[in-house]
Parts: sequence; structure tokens; C-alpha cells
Amino acid sequence: MYFGVLTKNPMIDCGLLAWFLAQMVKVILDLVLLGASEWRRFFSSGGMPSSHSALVTACTTALGRLYGIDGPAFAVAVTLSAVVMYDACNVRRSAGDTARLVNMLLKHVEQLTAEDLADDLREVMGHTPLQVLMGALLGLGVGMLVVP
Repeated sequence: MYFGVLTKNPMIDCGLLAWFLAQMVKVILDLVLLGASEWRRFFSSGGMPSSHSALVTACTTALGRLYGIDGPAFAVAVTLSAVVMYDACNVRRSAGDTARLVNMLLKHVEQLTAEDLADDLREVMGHTPLQVLMGALLGLGVGMLVVP
């Protein structure tokens, strides 16, 4: 049931709520699985579930529920959601894999000083297909529950 709590726009509100819930799940999973969690994790990307997928799926679901799934706006939303999820799963994940390999190579180059190695490249940039799916399901659930 939608009450217009945040922005008075149900699609934005659903997206923000889904993003917030996905980020909280990451913090809680870290706490449960690793025994500790850092709050900066709340603002980072990567991990389970994908907050990118949750956000775009919630917005798309809210749009479809409010205005129907036959119009051009829903078609654009589905297309953009697919692009975001593809990027989260493939392009950003490849960038993270590349960063991991570069970090490994740099640690084995003897000519470099410790100062050169001080700032590793960020390795957790993308998502596995399961993380993207779980984020999409979270977003779908938020959109279905929040918008009548």
C-alpha cells in the first residue's frame, strides 16, 4: 500500500526502498556470515543481493502496476532494467576481475616500492548472476507490495 512517504513518486520511492533493503541485507549477511560488518559496506557496490537490480526492478514493477505493461514507458523501463542488470553482471564484474589480476601482478613485481602498492584497485565491482537475480526478485517484491 503506497503512502507517498519519500518523494510523492511511487516509482522513485519503490526504487529507493528496494535499494535500501538490498544494502541492509548486505550488512546483515556480512554480520551473520563473517561475524563482523562495516557500515561503509552499506554504501558500496557489489555483493548479495544486487542493489542495482533491486532498484531498477522495483521502479519498473511500480511503473507497470500503475500504468500497465502495454505502454512505451514500461517497454523503456524493462529495456533499461535489462541493461543495468547486464552491466552489473558482466561489464562491472569483468572490471573487478581485471582489478584482481592487476593487484596480483603488482604484488609480484619486485621493482615497485611499497608506496606503489598502497592503493589496490577495487575488486568487488560487479555481481554474479545469482546476486543480480536476488536483487531483481527483491525489487519485484517491493514493487508488488508497495504499489496497489
